[in-house]
Amino acid sequence: MSEVEGTSMTRRTVLSAATTGAGAAALGVAPAMAQTRKTFVLIHGAWHGGWCWRRVADLLERQGHKVFAPSLTGLADRSHLLSKEIVLDTHITDIVNLFKWEEIKDACLAVHSYGGWPGSGALEQIGDRVSAIVWVDAFLPADGQRGIDTISEFSRKALEAALAKGEAGRAGPPAKAFRVNERDQAWVDSKLTPQPNGIPFQPIKLTGARDRVAKKTYIRAGAYPQPAFDKAYAACKADKTWQTFEAPGSGHDVMIDVPEWLADTIMKVS
Repeated sequence: MSEVEGTSMTRRTVLSAATTGAGAAALGVAPAMAQTRKTFVLIHGAWHGGWCWRRVADLLERQGHKVFAPSLTGLADRSHLLSKEIVLDTHITDIVNLFKWEEIKDACLAVHSYGGWPGSGALEQIGDRVSAIVWVDAFLPADGQRGIDTISEFSRKALEAALAKGEAGRAGPPAKAFRVNERDQAWVDSKLTPQPNGIPFQPIKLTGARDRVAKKTYIRAGAYPQPAFDKAYAACKADKTWQTFEAPGSGHDVMIDVPEWLADTIMKVS
């Protein structure tokens, strides 16, 4: 390489570094953080929507990370799409298409509660794009299992009542039932929307993609009684390929009750 070429290369390298630093500064992100920027996809549970992850998403974004927190079809800001045609595959496709159209790779997929169902199903198609998963007080379904096999007695009765009336969705319990902190209960109640009734009747098809993810974490909110979550937590705790944590002082909606702790934990394990 000639002296002129070497000088040109050096200038390009310096200019590139300066440009990267300036871009990061413009976004309020330190250059070092920009180089370690992570992508997080946060999936909500039944009756909820992307809104429930807002506090965690804000914390992650302030540290320079990219965050997606979509609402699944028929819920929250997409509640106008509620219909009897929505099944588990609909929500699986919501997640898969988000990864495809946004070209998401090397991401951490965090799911809450019911989100463990579509999250598990989506991994069958996008497992190569996910480097870490975090199950937050979430269902850990097995191949061939249906939601109707594991839902709570309250949800089962609400489902039966809604189906008898010919309704497309069933109303959820009040936030108090999720053990949401008193300060946020009214806010959460104002956001909850009916859960599509067709979802729990479709068996899930799994081939082990979830287990093949390199980094796996399960978080249990022990203050919220749910045998299915206790079983999932115990199974993960006994499996050396999983990390397990108990959310401190939190009800079922961990992302609402202790967002700082959850954001910090998700970053550490991803």
